[in-house]
Amino acid sequence: MGPLLTSDELAAILKVDVVTIRRLVNRQEITAYRVGNEFRFTETELEQYLQRQRLPAKGERSEPNGFQGFMRRLMGKPTGGHDRFERFTRRARNVLALAQKEAVGLNHNYIGTEHLLLGLIKEDGGIAGRVLHEQGVSLEQVHERITSIIGKGDKPSAGEGTLTPRSRKVIEYAVDEAKRLGHSFVGTEHILLGLIREGEGIAAHVLRDVLRTERLDSVREAVLRILDQEGVIAENIPPIPEEANSLLGEQEEALTCSVCRARCPTYFHYCFNCGAPFEA
Repeated sequence: MGPLLTSDELAAILKVDVVTIRRLVNRQEITAYRVGNEFRFTETELEQYLQRQRLPAKGERSEPNGFQGFMRRLMGKPTGGHDRFERFTRRARNVLALAQKEAVGLNHNYIGTEHLLLGLIKEDGGIAGRVLHEQGVSLEQVHERITSIIGKGDKPSAGEGTLTPRSRKVIEYAVDEAKRLGHSFVGTEHILLGLIREGEGIAAHVLRDVLRTERLDSVREAVLRILDQEGVIAENIPPIPEEANSLLGEQEEALTCSVCRARCPTYFHYCFNCGAPFEA
């Protein structure tokens, strides 16, 4: 794996305070390994994080096959413009990619709530995956019940497929759940909360079947408990840490967040303080 960076070392490289590093970990924007009570980071994760943060230069067009384009295709929307999907964490984005793969594997030409559930379980490093595992929900159980309900397609589907109306509603609910919790990001936990809130799709029925209950309150409570334990529950706009005043010199070029007015390094794609995206 190579040498691991400490939180202090990573903070020095990114020119931010250590509190920000913990926020990045809590938002699942960068992966950390625990060594006792300390976080450790690999250089590969750092490089990937910086690449995700990079803003296009003036006149440079964003990669058309990036997450924004991917999500617009799934939602059946035309490309172009700025929207809510900028706020999805790396793991939340992976859930959607995994859901698409599951749909393809089942020869389905759409992405339903059942595929989102499979994606949440397979992204086992996210909070949603952890909660589902703790609740005794396994990939094998869910896969078996899904195939028994809707079966597998007779032939491979053509194209990527788009989200069903219920799946779109789950995504809308996920964004709203993040807003209600005062989070400036959308993670796997919010997608799971959205799936539970939608409540009528195949995924919700499968969960009730696996958990042998008519209500999914225990799943929601488990998500909120983990968020509270890990300190992810936050104010809508967290105050700028006092130590952040020394991050950038008075005359140093910076990006100013339109939400909380924090000054961030020019290579940041999201505000270090509140997580709001910077316009390209």
